[in-house]
Amino acid sequence: MGCCCDKNCKESKKLTSKELIEMEHHYGAHNYHPLEVVISRAEGVWVWDPEGKKYLDCLSAYSAVNQGHRHPVIIKALKDQADVLTLTSRAFFNDQWPVFAKRLCEYTGKDMVLPMNTGAEAVETAIKLARRWGYEIKKVEKDKAEIIVMRENFHGRTTTIVGFSTDPDAYNNYGPFTPGFVHVDYNDTAAVEKAITKNTVAVLVEPIQGEAGVFVPNDGYLKKLREICTKNNVLLVADEVQTGFGRTGKKFCFMHDDIEPDIIIMGKALGGGVFPVSAVAANKGIMGVFTPGSHGSTFGGNPLGCAVALAALKVLDDEKLADRSAEMGAYFMAKLNELKAKSKKIKQVRGKGLLIGVVMDKDILSAAGEKARKYTTALKERGVLAKETHDWIIRFAPPLVITKADIDWAMGIISEVLG
Repeated sequence: MGCCCDKNCKESKKLTSKELIEMEHHYGAHNYHPLEVVISRAEGVWVWDPEGKKYLDCLSAYSAVNQGHRHPVIIKALKDQADVLTLTSRAFFNDQWPVFAKRLCEYTGKDMVLPMNTGAEAVETAIKLARRWGYEIKKVEKDKAEIIVMRENFHGRTTTIVGFSTDPDAYNNYGPFTPGFVHVDYNDTAAVEKAITKNTVAVLVEPIQGEAGVFVPNDGYLKKLREICTKNNVLLVADEVQTGFGRTGKKFCFMHDDIEPDIIIMGKALGGGVFPVSAVAANKGIMGVFTPGSHGSTFGGNPLGCAVALAALKVLDDEKLADRSAEMGAYFMAKLNELKAKSKKIKQVRGKGLLIGVVMDKDILSAAGEKARKYTTALKERGVLAKETHDWIIRFAPPLVITKADIDWAMGIISEVLG
């Protein structure tokens, strides 16, 4: 006897892309505006739709698939672990979480890690950690703690997090919001220094603002933030959910400025593109403020996720994917800059490693009644999947296993569409 969903499973395989899109529009909440392509199979840097058309993935599920789709080492770890143990909750010990905790501490250089599931959960964990440290270690007056955040930030979608977003799409009609966050401009260290008070417990920053359009700060920005935080006894919190695990050509993006944050927030590629795994890392003097019952997650540290994350880290190391990202990213950006020199539509190419933003000329597009969506749709039609952000920017972030041949193939299409 088959499973109760056999009929539905078989029916889904027969549905066309058009039928699946219409079904989602009918039954699914409309909180996304995807490109009109249905992905039904994937391997490495390539994906296929139900009709068999092949596409080059240049988004990597927003940098969650750094190791490539369905990497065999990661898939084997998933299957092997699923055969023996998937979930215990933290009410009991399991045999995977301690091993993963040790490995992630070695990877980050921190004393302790706390596991969660999604990037937003990891950011929430870091906020709670910074505040608790502020009250118990720094001795900030109760309920007065402040965290400095950057305008145009993106740290997730929880109520607290969207409350300190400056994007109306993220926060509109979700208030009232959690107090205690102070906004300054990104890439402005003087503004950070000016905003610090006796109640400041942390500065929360993305090393590169991804959702804002791959906004890369000036060289030395993080180094100066580190100096300011150290001088004022304030925690520097690096949100590496999107920029971590080789995406920008280093294990973590903060390494480009040769600094060490007090708290590292991780997610996305930590799960190898097959399972949601996130974590926060810090030294004992900070992480030690958490006590039994003060924070938790039913699925955080689950054996299946830990086994997958261990395999994901192994692939990153064994295949030297951070180095590969640096090499392929430089190659890709050079090609895009060659195109920029020929195309009036491209205003700027920016990024690090394989996190790249192509900024379109807003005036030229506006005069023609166009936005970047027209171009990502055209790319999709020709077999390259990328995504627009803020109407004028196209983000290219393929899996780190991409080759020069793949990039050359993509550039033929990108040149045709953007040239």
